[in-house]
Amino acid sequence: MSSHALTALSPLDGRYAGKVEALRPIFSEFGLMHRRVRVEIEWLLALASDPNIVELPSFNADQIDTLEAIAKHFSVDDGARIKAIEATTNHDVKAVEYFIKERIGADTTLAQAKEFVHFACTSEDINNLSYALMLRDARAQVLLPMFDTIIGQLRELAHANAALPLLSRTHGQTASPSTLGKEIANVVARLERQRRQLAAVEISGKINGAVGNYNAHAITYPDIDWQAFSQRFVEGLDLDYNAYTTQIEPHDGVAEYCDVVRRANIILIDLARDIWGYISLGYFRQSLKAGEVGSSTMPHKVNPIDFENAEGNFGLANALLGHFAEKLPISRWQRDLTDSTVLRALGTAFGHTLVALESLKKGLGKLTVNADRIAADLDANWEVLAEAVQTVMRRYGLPEPYEQLKALTRGRGITQDSMRTFITSLDLPADAKQRLLDLTPGSYIGRAAKLASDI
Repeated sequence: MSSHALTALSPLDGRYAGKVEALRPIFSEFGLMHRRVRVEIEWLLALASDPNIVELPSFNADQIDTLEAIAKHFSVDDGARIKAIEATTNHDVKAVEYFIKERIGADTTLAQAKEFVHFACTSEDINNLSYALMLRDARAQVLLPMFDTIIGQLRELAHANAALPLLSRTHGQTASPSTLGKEIANVVARLERQRRQLAAVEISGKINGAVGNYNAHAITYPDIDWQAFSQRFVEGLDLDYNAYTTQIEPHDGVAEYCDVVRRANIILIDLARDIWGYISLGYFRQSLKAGEVGSSTMPHKVNPIDFENAEGNFGLANALLGHFAEKLPISRWQRDLTDSTVLRALGTAFGHTLVALESLKKGLGKLTVNADRIAADLDANWEVLAEAVQTVMRRYGLPEPYEQLKALTRGRGITQDSMRTFITSLDLPADAKQRLLDLTPGSYIGRAAKLASDI
């Protein structure tokens, strides 16, 4: 570990730095600068392609290559140069504009283009598109692949244990059995729904000037259809176009995006807690790692640390994601600056989400099922067949079936023999009675196995 990691203020840049490496090129300040430069260059190229802007002749192939290379080969040194310029301007987007002008200023063939860098733009035209690109890239490159990995692990666990009977515990009390696979399949179904919604969230952008009305555009080039021009530009970045904004794009899409990730995280907190509980019951064992210590004083312990780490980091992420969803769509009048500082923390929320996902992935990979322990719990709880018996009694009109089973089972220890003695005493058709006599806690699983196999 580097000395920098040891002195980092955030664990995302210290203890967990290796787990969030995939997000660093996206949500770091370097990532934001890189996308700002790209948007500025793309805007300049778009302006030059319009024949109505005669003062900015079309670029030839070499000039286009030169301009595109500024964004394509953007380096950490370039970012440092922007920071140096910002030390004078005290304005981060203006520093990007000056950086690009500086880079193209040495090329005499591009001199005429300098004052069309950032033409008719407010800073938020560049920023909203840059953050939108960050969110788009994070979704495609990190979040969806990680959710797919977790879903794949869970689906494999569900299929492998589709028919393994499991004692249910509604309200923490013994209840009608399920299968281990079906309980995991429930999580797969929930996660897939959120995954589809995350993939479908519109990531919107705008480039319409200081208050969203193309004021500077229209007064300078009144014959251009700036709304159509802007729509083509935004959609050309593979973003969704928002025609109606103030100075800022209202961030409704960012809020929707954060809400979906937050919901997925909540589902995974639910899963982490359940797995934690099943480990405590002995239903799962965890693979051991040589040299690893579970407790500083109790040598026997193998703690469910991956699931605890996941739960904690999902919680941290959701605290921020919830704030983003509530705060970002609100802006006083045509613009206030509170969104600016909040948006800079997007990477923190998704960083904690990624740490949690990595921990959950690791924890799931260490699990082995203790089928004997699960079976022993089932065999010790024959009272869970009370539902089956009283429901069959209802079908054949026997008196007070629920009440009879309540008197037999509630608060009492029921054995295989006592349950079968009760069933034998019932005035039921022979085939119905035999089905109940053949029933065990392990076979009373309904359609759980098929449901788990079908996921």
